[in-house]
Amino acid sequence: MPKIEGRNPVYEALRGTRRIHRIFIQEKISADVIDNILELAAEKNVPVSRISSQKLDESAKSHAHQGVIAEADPLKEYSLADIIEIKNNKNEDSLVIILDEIKDPHNFGAIIRTAYAAGADAVIYQDRRAVGITPVVLKTAAGAAEHIPLVKVSNINYAVKDLKEANFWIAGADAAAEKTHFEADLSGSLGLVIGSEGSGLRRLVRENCDFLIKIPMKGELGSLNASVAAAVIIYEIFRQRG
Repeated sequence: MPKIEGRNPVYEALRGTRRIHRIFIQEKISADVIDNILELAAEKNVPVSRISSQKLDESAKSHAHQGVIAEADPLKEYSLADIIEIKNNKNEDSLVIILDEIKDPHNFGAIIRTAYAAGADAVIYQDRRAVGITPVVLKTAAGAAEHIPLVKVSNINYAVKDLKEANFWIAGADAAAEKTHFEADLSGSLGLVIGSEGSGLRRLVRENCDFLIKIPMKGELGSLNASVAAAVIIYEIFRQRG
């Protein structure tokens, strides 16, 4: 059974729609968010057990459970068709974040968190050669994964093609781009593609983008962390849309 680890992730899961089967809280800990978890759990008739720190440590996968672990149903599965329907039913431009072989769970979780905070409609990720929805991802996302559709696809290029046919523009983040994210027109319904931590966008994914954008760099590091780069560009999109 999937586990949710950490205070905010468990609290947000209780606020969300998926079923929570049981919550385990470390003995003798207290905090406002713990009180909120207990209150919501009582409202939803979710059993709560107080257990030792050692037992929580043995059960945890993220190594940062903060004294709270929940057992729950899997997150709701969304399809690309669901996301296109969301776009077609909106009165404003849509934004989706597309991840090309992101392998670090902390990057994945941080991108989910930023995408939700900036009002994106979905995060799309590949089911092979990439990280999946793990407890570390959910912990890093700090509860955002409960509130934004996550779409697993078998092929990023096919997903890009389908989004184009649904009138999305596809922008790829690439250090070799001619325009910066400040110079590019990021209006309209947009899919932003973020490449892997080591090699960036794969060749075919890059070629399938409508245009490429880069973040200007004055230092000599070469590139930013994938989740930091995603956040910088996502909030420029947010700014341009007012």
